Amino acid sequence: MPGYLIANLDVKDAATFTQYSEQVGPVLKRYGARFLVRGGAIEALEGDLPLKRLVVLEFPTLDAARRFYNSADYAPVKKLRHASAKSDLIIVDGYSG
Repeated sequence: MPGYLIANLDVKDAATFTQYSEQVGPVLKRYGARFLVRGGAIEALEGDLPLKRLVVLEFPTLDAARRFYNSADYAPVKKLRHASAKSDLIIVDGYSG
C-alpha cells in the first residue's frame, strides 16, 4: 500500500529553497517517490488551514517514506529546506479500497 508525505511549506528564502528543489529530486527518486502535487494554486473551500505551498509525494510504502525522511541521503538536503522555509510535514498510509 502506498505511503504519502504531505508538506505545507512557507518559503522565506527563495534562493536557498531553489537549491533544495534542485537537490531533492534525485534523492526522492532513490526512494521510489513521485510528486502528486508540487506547489501550484490553492483554493480554500472550507476551514482556515494556513496553507502556503502544498506538496504531496507518493512513495511505494509508508516505510519507504520514513526511510527517505530519515536517510543520510536526505539529511544535507533537509538542512537546506530548514534554512529556507517553515515546514509542516506528515506521512500517512494510503488507501487500497
